[in-house]
Amino acid sequence: MTKTRRLFGTDGIRGKANTDPMTAGIALRLGQAAGLLFTRGAHRHKVVIGKDTRLSGYLIEPALTAGFISAGMDVTLSGPLPTPAVAMLTRSLRADLGVMISASHNAYEDNGIKLFGPDGNKLSDERELEIEALMDSDFSDRLAAPAELGRASRLEDAAGRYIEAVKASFPRGLRLDGLKIVVDCANGAAYRVAPSVLWELGANVVAVGVNPDGFNINRGCGSTVPDYLCSQVVQHGAHIGIALDGDADRLIVADENGDVVDGDQILALIARSWIATGRLRGGGVVATVMSNLGLERLMEDFGLALHRTQVGDRYVAERMRETGANLGGEQSGHVIMSDFATTGDGLLAALQVLAVMVESGRPASEVCRVFQSLPQLLKNVRFAGASPLSHPTVKKAIAAATARLAGTGRVLIRESGTEPLVRVMAEGENEAVVAEVVDGLCAQIAAVERGKV
Repeated sequence: MTKTRRLFGTDGIRGKANTDPMTAGIALRLGQAAGLLFTRGAHRHKVVIGKDTRLSGYLIEPALTAGFISAGMDVTLSGPLPTPAVAMLTRSLRADLGVMISASHNAYEDNGIKLFGPDGNKLSDERELEIEALMDSDFSDRLAAPAELGRASRLEDAAGRYIEAVKASFPRGLRLDGLKIVVDCANGAAYRVAPSVLWELGANVVAVGVNPDGFNINRGCGSTVPDYLCSQVVQHGAHIGIALDGDADRLIVADENGDVVDGDQILALIARSWIATGRLRGGGVVATVMSNLGLERLMEDFGLALHRTQVGDRYVAERMRETGANLGGEQSGHVIMSDFATTGDGLLAALQVLAVMVESGRPASEVCRVFQSLPQLLKNVRFAGASPLSHPTVKKAIAAATARLAGTGRVLIRESGTEPLVRVMAEGENEAVVAEVVDGLCAQIAAVERGKV
């Protein structure tokens, strides 16, 4: 029987700040439990803790710190820093654990905790379940004795280390001289490092979303509000715009015309570049079930595979390790390049896009349109109680919709991992048929939910 995950979701623990499960008490106990599980051997054990810019970071950070110190772990604090930077530092400092305090693209009211193992990879479902189980037990007799408590210190050059690592990923000999780039940092974790990287590589940088106040993270800006980026690109006459989310692990691009380029196109652009230079490994690219069918067909044209996995960049990373692929990501803009990082990194991905622009001498509008996207439509249906997907009428409707799109598209029905929602997605060559399929399935699911079937 599968164990139920009470605290951990698809990307760590997340919730409204100062309410269960994002309380100081739970953060303290999480630090103790994770600290005990990752304390092995006779060396001094270390955890790296980073955060984004939301106000509640001041609540969660000291609580986690106290928990790890209580378990006998030394704590290294980085301050506001992107999620991929914390993963990088965990490996480079030979820490036993890494922690990022962030709710990613959510509003400031929420916060979250993401955990990385010593290899810089996000913890598996099994490890998270181990932590939950220990948190529910009495481990007081295992905590550190007074003389064995950990210590806390701040890593003053954390941002500089990350900046240099990101710059090292840019092809040697290339510069961004002459490019005007709008970078939207979402008033989040990359508000200092992202403009610095682009500036030091020679770009004319227009930095927006770089004035965090604890409340404005992701508010009207960032990768989940691409219209703002597009307007800024047009207003400033920039060659390209890049938008990150609150913890900078995802990227959305706007070309010089102010048109949005999503994660699927970014994946395709990097894949095509790496294929041309013989750098792409693993026989293809890893993406999720949400990625556009056009991307899959492009990979087939290259004689390669699009390995699909469930939604969540953690699952993308796991599948990349299984297949030996060095490129994977999500339509939402998470792009993982295992040659450079263990998790999604919006800034690293942006540099790969910029490198292609520089090398080709072509504008973003040409470079970033790699394949023809098929019409895709996603709608949500809220439900209460048992899932309507198990109802025979819904199953029959899904089978009929799948048959209707066979050979020209596909249907994807799934339950949200965080809300009582059924997500209904279809894509195909005919936009009108796609809309009919999605609307019909939503109506059928809603009817079952209302008890009319």
